[in-house]
Amino acid sequence: MDNVTGNSYVENETKSTLLDTGNSDLDVQMSGIVLCSLGSSHEADPQSFYRCRAPIASLDCMEEFQGCGGDHVSTRSDSQALVSRQSSFASSLKYKPLGKSGLRVSQLGLGTWVTFSPQVSEDTAEEIISVAYEAGINLFDLSEAYSGGRAEIQLGNILKKKNWRRTSYHVITKVYWNSKGDERGLSRKHIIESVKMSLERLQLDYVDVIIIHRADDMCPMEEVVRAASHCIEQGWCMYWGTSRWSAVEIMEAWTNCRQFNCITPIVEQSEYHLFCRGKTELYLPEMYNKIGVGTMAWSPLAIGLISSKMDEGMPVFTRQSFKGYTWLKDKAGTEEGRKQQTRLRELAQLSERLGCTLTQLSVAWSMKNDNLHCVLIGAATVDQLLENINSLQVVPKLKPEHMSELERILDNKPVRPPMISTLAQR
Repeated sequence: MDNVTGNSYVENETKSTLLDTGNSDLDVQMSGIVLCSLGSSHEADPQSFYRCRAPIASLDCMEEFQGCGGDHVSTRSDSQALVSRQSSFASSLKYKPLGKSGLRVSQLGLGTWVTFSPQVSEDTAEEIISVAYEAGINLFDLSEAYSGGRAEIQLGNILKKKNWRRTSYHVITKVYWNSKGDERGLSRKHIIESVKMSLERLQLDYVDVIIIHRADDMCPMEEVVRAASHCIEQGWCMYWGTSRWSAVEIMEAWTNCRQFNCITPIVEQSEYHLFCRGKTELYLPEMYNKIGVGTMAWSPLAIGLISSKMDEGMPVFTRQSFKGYTWLKDKAGTEEGRKQQTRLRELAQLSERLGCTLTQLSVAWSMKNDNLHCVLIGAATVDQLLENINSLQVVPKLKPEHMSELERILDNKPVRPPMISTLAQR
C-alpha cells in the first residue's frame, strides 16, 4: 500500500471510529490526530495512529493566550500566579511589560515619597502598602534618599512582616540622591555601594530595578553603564533604568551599552501630568520604538498641586503644609501658578460632570496615554490611595469629546520644534 492510500485509509478509519462511538464529549471533538510518517523502509500500518490533545485546542491554553495580542496587555484574571490577591479593582487593573523587557508591572504603581515621609505614621504606611498590594498593585517605588533611607527600612520591615511571595511584587529604588551631599553622583563606587546598602535596608536579596536618578555630567557614561551592568551580573538587581534623563542622554547610554556589551536600560521615569507633557509625549515614545526604553510616569497630581479638596471653587494644595513642601506654596503664588489655578477651576467643573474628583480625572488622563507602561501614584492616607485607584473607573468615561475639552482648557499640547536645516542657513 502506498503512502497516499495508507493515509486515506487511516483518515477514513478515524472518521468511522468517531461516528461509531457517538461520543460528543469536548475532549474527543478537540482531540488532535497525529499520523505517523512512515519512511520507505517501513510498511504503512493503517491502525498505527495516536490521539492526543492539541495545545491550541486546550481551554487552559486558550486562557493563557487571551489578552496577549497587540501590546501584550492582560487583565488580572488572566494571571494565575496572582489569583489569591483578587479585589474589587482586579477586573480593571491591567499589567504590561515594562519597556520591551519581560517584567510585567501593574499600570498603577505606588510611589512612596509621601507614604514614608515623617508626617505619616508607620502604622498608616503599613496599611497603605497592604491595601495597595491587595488591590493588585505589584510595584513599589522608592529611593535611597527618601527620608534619609528610612523609607527603605520601613518597606523592608513591612515586606518581611507580610511574608508575601517575592515573585508577586517588584521593588524599584533609585541611586544618586544620597542624603549626604558629598556622596552624591554616579561613580562606580557610589552606584555599587548604594545598591548594596539599599539591599541591606530593604532586607532583600535583590531589587527588581535600579533607577539612575538624573544624569551626572561629571561622570563618564561608560562608567555608569558598566556599573549598572555589574550590579545586574552580581544578582543585586534584575534591570536598570533612568529618571529625569533627556532623550539625548538616554540614547547616549544605550549607545555605550551596545559599544561595551553592557545591559541596556529598560525604562525612563518621567514627570507627567496636566501641566508637564513635553518630553513624555514627544520624545519618549520614540525611545520605546527605537531602543525599547519604556516610560513610567511620576507625579500625575503635579506634586500635590492638583487636589480634590476645594475652597470656594479653588483646589486646596494640602501637601504644601507638609514639612519640606513649603516651596509648593511659593510656586502657587507665581503668575504661572495663578494660570494653573484658573485652569484647575474649569477642570473641577468637568470632573463634576463626569462624576469623579479632580484627582481622579488627572490620574485617569495620564492613564489614557497608551505610551505609558506605568503611572506612579502616591498617598499619605488609605483614603487617598483608594481615591487614586478608583481612577481606573474614570478612564472608560473619558470619551474623545472630553479629551478635546481637556485640550481646550489646558491649551498646552506640546509641539515638536521645526527642523532647522544648516544648509539652508548658509
